[in-house]
Amino acid sequence: MRQRITAAVMAGLLAATGTVVATSPAEAAPKTYKTCAALNKDYPHGVGRKGAKDKVRGTTKPVTNFKRNNALYEANKGRDRDKDKIACEKR
Repeated sequence: MRQRITAAVMAGLLAATGTVVATSPAEAAPKTYKTCAALNKDYPHGVGRKGAKDKVRGTTKPVTNFKRNNALYEANKGRDRDKDKIACEKR
């Protein structure tokens, strides 16, 4: 019983001082997708870094409604074929 109280008190002290930051597994590691089709099921217009702009040619309108999340983009940047900082962009 004494060890449980000590561990609980220690956890509270560490959290109160800001020494330990608890993160959930979802925050710790963003999901990596094997294909753009799989990524587009969760994010229909792709994922990109904050501030990214879709690279387009001609009169094509750029995609602007993609998910902006730096960590998620970094986990899937191999899917960014045109290197515009947006992976799997799709209208």
